[in-house]
Amino acid sequence: MPLYLIELTATAADRPAVEAAITEVGRQAAALGGELIESQVTGDLSQVYVVIEAASCAGLRLDQEALPGITAIAGPDEVRLVGADLDDIRSAKGRVDYLVEWDIPEDLGMEDYLARKKAKAPLYAEVPEVSFLRTYVREDTSKCLCLYDGPDESAVRRARAAVSTPVSRLYALDHGPEGREG
Repeated sequence: MPLYLIELTATAADRPAVEAAITEVGRQAAALGGELIESQVTGDLSQVYVVIEAASCAGLRLDQEALPGITAIAGPDEVRLVGADLDDIRSAKGRVDYLVEWDIPEDLGMEDYLARKKAKAPLYAEVPEVSFLRTYVREDTSKCLCLYDGPDESAVRRARAAVSTPVSRLYALDHGPEGREG
């Protein structure tokens, strides 16, 4: 089944509103016969990234009015998982430290993007303190989200430099009061 990315923008650092929004996305995905694969929340709780698996997103209709504290909803947009196996993500649900968004240039299509990613991935070894975990690249190749474990933002930026890939936006992720699962 395809994967879809939904991006939510929150008005304030309101953990209950963020958690309620993630729960609602998961509920709607389940109602479609789908599954919430993972959610990532920025450290300031302003951005929420939710990945679902569903046969179709046609019935997924998040009502912004039903999500207090959420000011914008983008998606669902179909994404492709790169660098990880979906079953491993389902079973591991491990901690992720950083999310990097890259606005992919218009002239870089999916096949070229994938070839570039494969060729450059071994260069991450130049920054051993950072672990590249996975990427979700939008099927329209307008952007990708790359997930990393690392000690700090500068280390993640060095890892991106090692693979010659820009950073459009970089976020430290929130792990909630007890540590958010992947």
